[in-house]
Amino acid sequence: MCGRYVSVHTADEVAEYFSATPAFAAELPESYNVAPTNDIYSVLVREGTRQLTTMRWGLIPPWAKDAKTGLRMINARAETLAERNSYRGPFKRRRCLIPADGFYEWVEAPGQKAKQPVYITRSDGETMAFAGLWERWQPGDKASKTNEGASTLLSAVIVTGQANEKISEVHHRMPIVLPPAAWDEWLDPANNNTQAIGRLLLPAPSELFSIHPVSTEVNNPRTKGEHLIRPV
Repeated sequence: MCGRYVSVHTADEVAEYFSATPAFAAELPESYNVAPTNDIYSVLVREGTRQLTTMRWGLIPPWAKDAKTGLRMINARAETLAERNSYRGPFKRRRCLIPADGFYEWVEAPGQKAKQPVYITRSDGETMAFAGLWERWQPGDKASKTNEGASTLLSAVIVTGQANEKISEVHHRMPIVLPPAAWDEWLDPANNNTQAIGRLLLPAPSELFSIHPVSTEVNNPRTKGEHLIRPV
């Protein structure tokens, strides 16, 4: 599960880290509390070139009547990507990387009604590359084709899998964090061997991560400041 994450680098910084061109990315403000429906950075391959672009978090299938459908599709289970109608096509042809500087989970807190948020980040401070899928969607009435000529909205979903030993202490699932050695294979739109690609979707090792409790202010998706990741 991943319902909130952190993204604080500029488009140029993210593009440089992923060896991508930023030509298709709008500059996004830093956010210590990226929430569903927010615009996010995404790395994909177009015409043989790795590119950084901006998308909406929450995948909207082409058949969706409105964008609210994306609220139910912020995470996709790695185990069923090849089976779900909404994810089968993107899994074959439209895979991406979603840059993140950390993410949040919530745990039961003794003596407290509300769950305690924790911040999970890489111990070495490096950017994470979440495995993601992306899709195109046009608003309008699909039956009457009133959507013709409407602007296309790109949206994305974060792929999750079983948690590693460390993260399983706070949640049984986690985003799939792909190492640089897997990026080319995952991003290649010409590679539709989903059985082989699926073998990339493993939990990143426990030693890669550090975890600490943070303020419950992160529960408010409108709160975006740096103080949200400070230990409490």
